[in-house]
Parts: sequence; structure tokens; C-alpha cells
Amino acid sequence: MPIPPEAENNTMSFMDHLGALRSHLVRAALAVVVAAVGAFAAVDFVVDRVLFGPKDPSFWTYRAFCWVGERLQLEGLCITDLPFNLINTTMAGQFTLHIWLSFMVGMVVAFPYVVWELWRFVAPGLTAKERKASRFFLGSVSSLFFSGAAFGYFLIVPLSVQFLSHYNVSTEIQNMIDVGSYLSMVASVTLACGLLFELPILLYFLGRMGIVTAAFLAEQRRVALVLILFVAAVITPPDVLSQLVVTVPIMLLYEVGIVVVRRVEKSAHE
Repeated sequence: MPIPPEAENNTMSFMDHLGALRSHLVRAALAVVVAAVGAFAAVDFVVDRVLFGPKDPSFWTYRAFCWVGERLQLEGLCITDLPFNLINTTMAGQFTLHIWLSFMVGMVVAFPYVVWELWRFVAPGLTAKERKASRFFLGSVSSLFFSGAAFGYFLIVPLSVQFLSHYNVSTEIQNMIDVGSYLSMVASVTLACGLLFELPILLYFLGRMGIVTAAFLAEQRRVALVLILFVAAVITPPDVLSQLVVTVPIMLLYEVGIVVVRRVEKSAHE
């Protein structure tokens, strides 16, 4: 990974730093726009194959649940019907939705490049040792984000769709779901899980700044568990299984964060 040319000059004024930051932000924004234009052009694949995938009973996750159910002789795990239809209720609804979805997909696709541009801005203030260590950091940020997004899309979204589509208070009520509501749920859950998986990175920075310590994080496990349960309740349907599915990996990442902070503290004393 080449060292940015800005690294040669560590005596920049405040206005110079603002100018450099603007350049990096402009390039990051252009990357998002380019990815969004690509998503706009590939609307059939993005919408029909990706975003509408979890509403199809043949979706990979439902087939996996059914396979597990057959092995364990649990018929309830097989999903053969998702009883709801999607509708559009405004004249410009589909066009507005197309624009919004393209932008959201552009943000996800361009995420690694956005992180790279932010690193290029920060890199001049790092030592050679820190720049070398940051290579692993850059890969970790993107890997954690996409792992979290995949976790949300392939597991939490199908669980949410299955639960909410079958939940009813009366047989007289039919589920006619606004397409914007459905797609907003898919996008928000996917992005929320991607960001939640960045927890070890957040704890790393808090540890580097001396805001938290490994001992403090270990002592606050119960508080962290309550907060994670609250977040899980917000982004998942109100059933215990979905909340546990989110809570368990996030708590594991919290434990990883404690180890990361402990290593930060150790390296600071070497």
C-alpha cells in the first residue's frame, strides 16, 4: 500500500487540513455516486433479485431452514408461503424509491473506498509503524462491515419477513404492504447489522484515545448486554429468537473488542 504524498508534510495549517479533507470527501462522494449510478442502471438485478429475494419462499435462507427442519423433524421450519403483497400508493413512489435505493446500494458498494479515502487523510499523522499496522485495520473495517451486512440480509431480514408476514390480529385483515416500507426494512436492517459489526473497531479507537480500558469494558458486560438487547429489539421483530440471533454475535464482538483494547494498552506500555 503506497504512502500518500501528504505524509511528507506534517506541518500543514488548519486551513490546509480542511482543504485536504474536502478533497478526500469529494472523491469518496464521487465513488458513492458512481456506484449509485451503476445500481440505478442494474435496477432489475438490485430490486428483483437482491432486495425482493427475502420475500420469495425459495430464498436461500428459507431453504436452509427447511433442510435443518427435515433433519431434525421440525416441520415448522419449512417456509412455503409468505402471505403479503407489495403495493405502491403514490404517483412518483416507484421513481423516488428507485433513486433512494440506488443511493443506499452505492453507499454499501463504495464503503471500502470511502474508508480508504478517510485513511489517506489520517495517514500523514501516523508513524511508520502505525501505517503498517493500519493495513490490517483497513481490511478489518471492510470485512466486518460486509460480514455484518450479509448477516443482516441472509438471516435477520428473512426472520423479520417471515415473522411479520405471518403475524395477524384478525383473519379479516390482509397484508398489503407498501413497497417503500418493505424495502426500507430490508435496507435499514442490513445496514444496521453492518455498522453493529464495527463494534471492535469503535472500541479500538476509544481505547487508543484512553476513553475506555479493557478492565472497564469487562466490568460493564452486563450493561453492554442490556444495550445490545435493546438495539436487537429495535432492529428485529418482537420475538425472542430473532433478538438472540442478533445479540449473541454482537456480544462475541464485544469480547473481541475487549481483547483489542487490552492489546492497545499493552503496546502503549512497550
